Amino acid sequence: MEKLLANPATTVVDVRETGEFASGHYEGAINIPLGIIPLRLDKFKAMQGPIVVYCRSGNRSGMAMNLLKQAGLTEVFNGGGLHEMLIFQD
Repeated sequence: MEKLLANPATTVVDVRETGEFASGHYEGAINIPLGIIPLRLDKFKAMQGPIVVYCRSGNRSGMAMNLLKQAGLTEVFNGGGLHEMLIFQD
């Protein structure tokens, strides 16, 4: 995970709800809540490098990863929960 997050081409996506994101998130992450991922597939497909998704516990990000892989994206990784992600933040 550390190498992925150090890669400048990696996009980090927080799949929690907007209010959760506003109360604290991984620096540089963008917020696309799990429920609207199917409506934002074009945005995900436009991302150039690997995608790391995370949430509060790793459950929603696991669902998000599966949705994105079913949509044909291959370089999608579950970063787990915010607490795990913050371990890797500078």
